Amino acid sequence: MMNNTLKAVLLTSMLPFAASAADGMSPWYVGGGVGINNYQPNCDQKTMKTCGEDDPYAWDVFAGYLFNDYFGVELGYRDLGRAQWVDYSNKLNDVGAKGMNLGLVAFWPFAGDWSLSAEAGAFNYIISNNKQWGAEYYSDNGVAPYVGAGIGYNITDNLKIQAKYRRYENLDEDKWKTLEMESNYWGLELSYRFGSKAKPAPVVAPLIVTDSDNDGVNDDMDQCPNTPSTHQVDNYGCTIYEETEYTFDLEANFKNNSAKVEPSSLGDIKVLADFINQHPDAKVLISGHASNTGSPAYNMKLSERRAAAVADILINQYGVAPAKVTSKGFGITQPLIEGSSAEANRVNRRIEAHVTGTEKAAVLK
Repeated sequence: MMNNTLKAVLLTSMLPFAASAADGMSPWYVGGGVGINNYQPNCDQKTMKTCGEDDPYAWDVFAGYLFNDYFGVELGYRDLGRAQWVDYSNKLNDVGAKGMNLGLVAFWPFAGDWSLSAEAGAFNYIISNNKQWGAEYYSDNGVAPYVGAGIGYNITDNLKIQAKYRRYENLDEDKWKTLEMESNYWGLELSYRFGSKAKPAPVVAPLIVTDSDNDGVNDDMDQCPNTPSTHQVDNYGCTIYEETEYTFDLEANFKNNSAKVEPSSLGDIKVLADFINQHPDAKVLISGHASNTGSPAYNMKLSERRAAAVADILINQYGVAPAKVTSKGFGITQPLIEGSSAEANRVNRRIEAHVTGTEKAAVLK
């Protein structure tokens, strides 16, 4: 029989251990069980004459605390049922044990939601005998060790069912030393664990950042794909442009006293036409000039005809819009070389094209 010191140690061994709840589940659980209990030696005791009708149904309630997913402690109350027999004095004995239990439990999960369990602890029992239907009642108490094993299944994260076997030793009555019993218990238990499992964080696919045209703006924001890598771009991946002015000077030579464009000048005029047609905002002023021979009035008219001749070629031969072409004669008012030498006359007898406008030019890195 265990002494009082051992009883105190067993019944106060549930210390306030710190255990964190795994996956959001509480370490606390409660439950209850029902089963069948068989006292031994029962009908084999030397004081027994015949066996009576037993009431073998046992039940228990309990609360538990898990230190982790594999180890915990349980505190509960158990009623192991009753057994009857008639002793050699022809008196009916009706014996049963019940009381508080405290024990350690261990779990081994396997095969998904299945688990095995083992337990060991102490049963602080009261054993009583309602002898002769209560005419001779006596009882005693003590602490009996027990061990057990089981197999369980997690119905849900919170609900668990287990099949249990327990063996109790030394269920003794020491006052009159009339009872020395053991017990075998088989039953089912249902337990509920508090809390709920934390939902796993959603798996976020890694963000793949691409910049196909290497302009520094990711494709998901790039509104102007395939921008040249040498261009400066805005926040949307589009080329940044700046306004630039341009001019285009053309010289077309004429024979003396003639307004007919020399064939040698047609190539330069075509280049001018192509340039204007490629720049929608470009406009051209064709200015005619004469050499310093003859009267100024005649030379003014001649310069006007020369300018008009070039404008006509631009419009009618090379397709420049009429609205973009203006012609004007300046006579001898703007000579390049003063005087009336052969060289001065050749140079001053000319056409100049003044192209004005602006164009968008890409800003380079």
